[in-house]
Amino acid sequence: MRVDLQQAIRLLKAGNVVAIPTETVYGLAADATNDAALRQIYAIKERPADNPLIVHIADISQVENWAAEFSPLAQKLAKAFWPGPFTLVLPAKPHVSSIVRGGQPTVALRVPNHPIALQLLKESGLALAAPSANKFTQLSPTTAAHVTAGLGEEIAVLDGGACSVGIESTIVAVTNNQNGENWQLLRLGMLPEANIHALAGVPALSFKQTIKVPGQHLLHYSPRTPMRLFTSREDLIAQANSRTAALLLSSGAVPNCTYFELNKNADDVAQKLYDTLHQLDALNAEILLIETPPNAPEWLAILDRLTRAAA
Repeated sequence: MRVDLQQAIRLLKAGNVVAIPTETVYGLAADATNDAALRQIYAIKERPADNPLIVHIADISQVENWAAEFSPLAQKLAKAFWPGPFTLVLPAKPHVSSIVRGGQPTVALRVPNHPIALQLLKESGLALAAPSANKFTQLSPTTAAHVTAGLGEEIAVLDGGACSVGIESTIVAVTNNQNGENWQLLRLGMLPEANIHALAGVPALSFKQTIKVPGQHLLHYSPRTPMRLFTSREDLIAQANSRTAALLLSSGAVPNCTYFELNKNADDVAQKLYDTLHQLDALNAEILLIETPPNAPEWLAILDRLTRAAA
């Protein structure tokens, strides 16, 4: 069901969940300080309890309410990339719910760059945990209609139009050790690693620490229809028939089946990717044939989502 801003605020303050728009994807939001509301998120999404949630805040001044440390490097990154599709993972204060943390000692924070989301956060005075508004591992929603199709009419949805970025935020953890401040890329997003490197002045840590964040599951972002990835257009065309459907990410010869073509720049493809996969899924084909993007920095987040979707 659709709700307006004031209805959404009332529902959230009463401990209910509301699907809200952000620039990345729609999130299933709840008061991040209300454990009963947080449990609703996990139950509705059928999400494992050890999978942390991202806390959405209205501005950088609220970090101190959640993080035990907000180092100079973390502050520098936040000031540069907030509001925006960028999530910071920081050591959590003791009072931060273990439910929102997924049992981790850290908390993930983000200031979204969407006018309705920011207005909601500011007018409600709440910080909102808001993972993607879909069942766990399934396709993320980038429109209000996607939310309703995936979770049902009973879920309240604040409609903010189509998401402008279209895939989930870049996630970075900032840590301190004897060698000083370091950062680690935990989830690819449309904010390029090179931009973070340039601002931080040091490259990302080359080894993986055991920090759990959303989006690390091998199978994720997946339509119900099985997917197969192709690096070769010729191989994709050879597999096409009346029982298949295809997504093409470059120009050239086309397959003998229903297909969608997204062949502009990476930002444009990201914005339309999930919506296109939702449309392909609705065709009830036996298999989706997906052309993979170039293995170039600006395409890595899209390649990551497609690889996990096809796992």
